[in-house]
Order: sequence, then structure tokens, then C-alpha cells
Amino acid sequence: MKFLSCLLLFVIATITIGKSTHTYAESAHTEISERTFCVWDPVGSGGPIVSMVKGLIPKSLNWGVKLNIEAYTDEKVAANDFKGEACDAVLLTDVSIRDFNRFTSTYNAVGAIPGEKELKTLLSTLSSPKAAKLMKQDQYEIAGIFPIGSVFIFVRDKAIDNVEHFHGQKMAVLNGDPVAANMVRRVGGSVVPSSLANFAGMFNNGSVDIVFAPAVAFNTMELYKGLEPSGGILEYPLLQTSLQLVIHHKKFPQGYGQKLRSYSLSKLDNMLEVVHTAESEIPEKYWINIAENDKNQYTDYMRTARISLRDEGFYESKALKLMRKVRCKHTPAHGECASKIE
Repeated sequence: MKFLSCLLLFVIATITIGKSTHTYAESAHTEISERTFCVWDPVGSGGPIVSMVKGLIPKSLNWGVKLNIEAYTDEKVAANDFKGEACDAVLLTDVSIRDFNRFTSTYNAVGAIPGEKELKTLLSTLSSPKAAKLMKQDQYEIAGIFPIGSVFIFVRDKAIDNVEHFHGQKMAVLNGDPVAANMVRRVGGSVVPSSLANFAGMFNNGSVDIVFAPAVAFNTMELYKGLEPSGGILEYPLLQTSLQLVIHHKKFPQGYGQKLRSYSLSKLDNMLEVVHTAESEIPEKYWINIAENDKNQYTDYMRTARISLRDEGFYESKALKLMRKVRCKHTPAHGECASKIE
């Protein structure tokens, strides 16, 4: 759970940086409504995440809303309470967002956002007022997307360095994620159910051969223990992952979600700096260089997987089309830019 706390802590820290010192004075001229913001903190109400989220209260007051923080130690319970309207806003992982916005839940599609330049373009686009309608699905609205880095493939044996070698390997799948389970089966791997509380231990003691995690997990979850003596990390990002803030938009003032999305975007560089630091802290000896031919194989495989998962209803087609346009903006000569199959 230390890993989760670290991720949430850095995200909330970045969105509370630079709050206005005039917030309360400005809000005095605005009618204030009170809303419940459910915060997932593994430690509970006294945890570091709840403490940091409270820093958003003055900023929100400036927009006419007093946020009352409720702490949850179980993400599923927080999501269910949000559905039942016991919460007016909630912070969840993108895996848990599928019930609230299929478009933004596709953010973590495999291979869809290959690098930082594509990520910045995508988030700038989604934070624009022109994209506001995409942020709403029924009564829900995504009021912020907070990237927490590329997900890499950690292997206990460096010989497992391409798709063919994944066959028969035991792979940890967090929280029964159907997309991850689908992907593991596609490469002939064996699905091993796990959770944030135990997946690192399973990797470190050899119960699983492969885990998928962002760089920040290397130190916080001590994954380096599972990499010894002959393991490594494939130097090829599998997907991007994020935390997303969801609100019942009818319970908030007009434009509240847009204000929070714009403010969150202004903190993007702060968030990415934390990601850069985590990646730089991984010793060079652990990175497994991927041959150019293998990179092309990964790219083709992941594109095929995205299309199949789209057809099976896991990914939203409009989101995949947007991300293809973003990729082609930066690499227009790539073959997919002509085929337009996504």
C-alpha cells in the first residue's frame, strides 16, 4: 500500500501547488455550496493523501464550492458510494473509471500514448473547452486527469525480452482487470490474480514471473528484489496510467469541471518531473534494450490488440481515433497514419 500512497500523494501535491492567497476574500462574493469529495487513502482519514487533498479546499472555494473530504481505504467502496450519490466527487484509477466515462478510461489503452510529447498533446486537447462534451457521460464528468507515468514490463529473467517469450509465463493481473487479463491470455501467459497489496511480494518471491508497473514502483515497492539476480525491465512503455477525478456535474456550478481541468493541466510539468525522477533512479543495469525489429513487433501487436479490445467493448473508438491523430501529428510518416484502421 506504500506504493499507492506515494502515487496519490504526489498527484494531490501537484494540484494544490500555488493556491491563491486571496481565495477566501474572493469567495466572499460568491454563493458557497457544500459538496462531498471522497478520497481514496489506504491509511484512512489520518493519512497523507487526505491531508494533501485538503489543500484543494481553498481553491475550490474560489469557484463557489466547499469540499468536505471523506476518506476511503477501499477504492471499490468509494466508487460504489459515488454511484449511489453518497459522494459528489471521487478520485479513482483509470481502470475504475470505465463505469463513469468510457472515453477517458481508454487513456490506458496499450501503446496508444507512446511518449511524453504525445501525452502532453493529448492532455492539452482533453483539457480544452472544445473537448468538454467528451468529459461528460450521463450524470458524470471527468474534472481532471493526472498522469502517473508509463507502465513497464518487469521480468525476473532477462531472457523474457519479446512477445514470443511471454508464452507460459505467470503474470500478475491487478484487481481482476479484464483488459489486463485479456492481454495476458493473448500472449499465451498465465493470469495470476493479485492486488496492489500483494503483487510486489508475489514478484519478489517468485510466485509470478512478470508484473506491469510504473517506474515509481521500483523503489517504493522494492521491485528490485524480484529483479535479482537476473531480471530486468523492458525499455519500452506498455501503456500510460492515471488517476482521474469524477464529479456529478449537476451538483456543481456551471463550468466547475472545466476550471479544475484547466488548473490540473497547468500542473502537468510538476507531475511529469516526479515521473522523470522515478525513472532516473532505476540503475542502468536493469533496463533491457529492445531491438528495433522487436519494437516494431510490439507496436504492431499492440495496435492489433487495441482494435480487438475496441471491438470487444473495452476501448472507446472515438478515444482511439483521437490518440491515433495525436501520434500521427508527431510521426506523420508512420504507416498507421495512412491506413486509419483505428
